[in-house]
Amino acid sequence: MGHDAQETDAAAAVDFKEVQATEQFQELRKRHRSFVFPMSIAFLLWYFAYVLLADYAVEFMSTKVWGNINIGLLLGLLQFVSTFAITGWYVSYCNRKLDPIASEIRHGIEGHEFDKHGNPVGGAAK
Repeated sequence: MGHDAQETDAAAAVDFKEVQATEQFQELRKRHRSFVFPMSIAFLLWYFAYVLLADYAVEFMSTKVWGNINIGLLLGLLQFVSTFAITGWYVSYCNRKLDPIASEIRHGIEGHEFDKHGNPVGGAAK
């Protein structure tokens, strides 16, 4: 519990509001939102459709497809399948569209050397 615990690290020296104002960060945010919001809306519509069908279209949902397998069971299982598909799609999207920009931003923040007070060392710009 000495004074060493209060030393400033490199992250504390970064002006995160300044980083958020950069064109690069804005592009990252735009790309993230362009995937997440439409996909969230689509999945929620799909989920609520399933719930509403289960509640108000019992005869339709209990229609036998094969043996004891009915439409409700198939649509319920498709909820899981679609969740995993969206997750895989999101990971792929991030790897292609978001991670390269995020890496550049992170390198711009962490790529500089700082002293124990958070000041740039060797003339590196903040």
